[in-house]
Amino acid sequence: MFAEIIKIIEGGMSKDQQKVINYSRALAQNLIESGDSKVANKIVKIIDSNNTNLASLDSLITKPFDRESKLETVDVLLPIESTDSLIFDVRIEDEIKDFIMSYYKKDILISNGIETNNNLLLYGPPGTGKTSVAKYISFQLDLPLVIVKLDSLISSMLGSTAKNIRKVFDFASRKPCVLFLDEFDVIAKIRDDKHETGELKRVVNSLLQNIDQFSNESILIAATNHHQLLDKAVWRRFDKILMLDYPEKIIRLKIIQEFISGIKNNILEDKKKINTLTLLFEAISPAEIKSIINTAKKKCVLNNREELTFYDVLYEIYLRNNPSIGEEEELVGYLHEHGVSQKDIVENTGLSMRKVRNSVKKEE
Repeated sequence: MFAEIIKIIEGGMSKDQQKVINYSRALAQNLIESGDSKVANKIVKIIDSNNTNLASLDSLITKPFDRESKLETVDVLLPIESTDSLIFDVRIEDEIKDFIMSYYKKDILISNGIETNNNLLLYGPPGTGKTSVAKYISFQLDLPLVIVKLDSLISSMLGSTAKNIRKVFDFASRKPCVLFLDEFDVIAKIRDDKHETGELKRVVNSLLQNIDQFSNESILIAATNHHQLLDKAVWRRFDKILMLDYPEKIIRLKIIQEFISGIKNNILEDKKKINTLTLLFEAISPAEIKSIINTAKKKCVLNNREELTFYDVLYEIYLRNNPSIGEEEELVGYLHEHGVSQKDIVENTGLSMRKVRNSVKKEE
């Protein structure tokens, strides 16, 4: 009983609502077994009155764990609406909607002789929205999201990794859910790689068997930044395969507008400024674009400034490409080259007008 109380406190401190709910139910069950049904009923009533997002997850309370490290191999999250902005081109959006609809209408597909396995493979550079897609699908289907913790899944004990994989798939088959395997290439590598051991081949074989036997009531989403490492047999296990790449210009524009809106700024109404940022954010992931803009916004707030300026964002882009900051002349040249006036450079950097003018002349 004390173990459940400790877990509830841990969940509360880490703001993990589902952990609090799961172990509160376990505590209530223990109280009933010990004869204190009055307190148990109060606990259940509090949970039910506040947990409107999800039906009971009793079957997902006891998570699988690695026998050697004693660490849980999955996290279970409520299907809540993600705060991450999902902005893709129309083709990707349509494919995601099609995947969701295929799950809703899987019985109709089966009755028409169309095989379906509810498996989605996402690949592409880091930060392009793979995890956000998994959360979005979880929310749209109102299914809990089971995220595999790769660091605890892979065991140093020979044979244990394959057993851990089986435990994870068995766990995710107890109740309809979205099973999310990130960094998928780590356990799905090409089996003819001469540098890998026979153990890895057994892990891949075990993975393939578990995918084939996975519950049709659940969804499997796998994600990787290194699709070229995946075994050929792995690809055939996925009905839907999507590449999430760096956003095109029109999508970058929408992303910038999304992240800058909500704070007073001198950017969104200036076509020249917004176009410059759109070009400078080429080959940068949505996650990194968000990080750069948020850092600029944070500095505004910390310095008691109400307006986000073009200089603020441009300076953060410069820092991304020049982490050591570099010479003042180089910074001045970069800012001036991308449309910041000498006056604004002086006001924002604290450099003298004379120094700024000399730096601009040298760059020219």
